[in-house]
Amino acid sequence: MSVRSIGECRTADTGIWQAGPMVLQTIPARIRWSVDLMDVQPGDHVLEIGCGPGYGAELICMKLETGKLFAIDRSESGVDRTKRRCARFAESGRITVRQIDLATLRVPVKRLHKVYAFNVNLFWVRDCADEIALLHERVLPGGAVYLFYEATRPEQTPEIVEKASAALSQGGFRVQVVQRKVPACVGIIGRR
Repeated sequence: MSVRSIGECRTADTGIWQAGPMVLQTIPARIRWSVDLMDVQPGDHVLEIGCGPGYGAELICMKLETGKLFAIDRSESGVDRTKRRCARFAESGRITVRQIDLATLRVPVKRLHKVYAFNVNLFWVRDCADEIALLHERVLPGGAVYLFYEATRPEQTPEIVEKASAALSQGGFRVQVVQRKVPACVGIIGRR
């Protein structure tokens, strides 16, 4: 069977083009860069906040062996998309996906090595001291919180960096900022 385009394939026996299974979307470069920067280890326990379409979850799960990913999203559609995209990892026990927000989360993993979020506005649009305190309590010493944002609006990037950095710093994390021009992204890393 040869692939012609997304959703079409030619059967080997008839050679006729017909509708086939949808091919999953390619993972965006910004998500690949951010997950690579986290350096996920096979035994890590990771929390993803705002799992959305499941791009980050899929990449993180691919790096895990004995570790686990707990992915959350407030959106039912985000949870559903992540569950579909990562079904094979759910079957093996590498991922748990829940519809919940960070404020009410009770992480089943006692201690986390890493926390990952991409384009989650919570950390720069409002007071998030309670959520940061919860993360500080759950992240192991030497672990880190990785907050990534697209930097496609240069006028807004300094405000995002300033507010997210301040939230992490006030919560007891040592903050480092990383930027990438292509794709345009910024990462605010809070180390415990």
